[in-house]
Amino acid sequence: MSFYFRITFLLFFLNFFFLRAQQGLPVYHDYLTDNWYLIHPAMAGAGEGGKIRLTARKQWFDVDRAPNLQTLNAHMRIGRSSGLGVVFFNDENGYHAQSGLKVTYAHHLRFSRDMRDLNQLSFGLSLGMIQSQLDESEFISLVPDPAVGASAGQSSYFNVDVGLSYHFLEFFAHLTIRNLLGSGRDLFTVEEFDNVRRYLVSAGYLFGQGDWRAEPSFLFQYAEFTRELTGDLNFKVYRSINEFTLWGGISYRGSFESGSATQPDASNYNAGLDLLTVLAGFNYKNFMFGYTYSHQFGNAVFDNGGFHQLTLGYDFLKGSQPYDCKCPAVNY
Repeated sequence: MSFYFRITFLLFFLNFFFLRAQQGLPVYHDYLTDNWYLIHPAMAGAGEGGKIRLTARKQWFDVDRAPNLQTLNAHMRIGRSSGLGVVFFNDENGYHAQSGLKVTYAHHLRFSRDMRDLNQLSFGLSLGMIQSQLDESEFISLVPDPAVGASAGQSSYFNVDVGLSYHFLEFFAHLTIRNLLGSGRDLFTVEEFDNVRRYLVSAGYLFGQGDWRAEPSFLFQYAEFTRELTGDLNFKVYRSINEFTLWGGISYRGSFESGSATQPDASNYNAGLDLLTVLAGFNYKNFMFGYTYSHQFGNAVFDNGGFHQLTLGYDFLKGSQPYDCKCPAVNY
């Protein structure tokens, strides 16, 4: 093999090793930009109207084939107790790419007698189809290797997300199981694991009734196969000025597990995931804009550049009588 091919092949497998648990739509910090439905299917149509959200994420601008992600999702209330939603995404990472579609149905149960009091339990189910691609067209060697092709291979698979959400005035909580069936792609010539199931738990509360409000929240993720546990600790502040709502915040993501099922000596392994994210944005009438910047530090730093993400949104069919609470996730 040529030296160039060896380096390329090494980078390819390092990429695969660190990111293979992210089959399907990855979980970044875009959910904090008024985009909870992107990770929790029970949030489809949780409010009285509908939402459209477009996100674009780019990592390491000075690195060729750096990870980038685009998502488009829309959801709305149908009738008194139902919600429908759809998610499109395209995720590229080095020589790998995946795109997918998810369609969601949610059912919402109200426990309050007054229509303006928020006390709601929601159930959501998403059916998804994901297509993964591996581009080997640049893997060129002077000595042919039968294990490496010279074309782009692809594989498609189906999976299911289920979840529930509970809102009581300014309090909210979510539980979601992603990739419930466990099945994943069959794309590589090497043996791949067949369990991509992931559990998400999040909750938060919004304090304050005036122009200033504060919202602490958390999100924990657990990958069943690799036994990886990560957590987000978030703090967000809102400021109302006439028809504008300005907001900003900070989030820290860290690893709470030192081991992995893929490591021979998991007790001595520490990926050292540390990610600090700042976010800012605003809502104006039916429109919203959000920006997040993430900086990685710790033992597993691949580049000094940050991760940038933009979110654009539009709210439609706003209810004439919003819930009597400061609850931005459901009061459109």
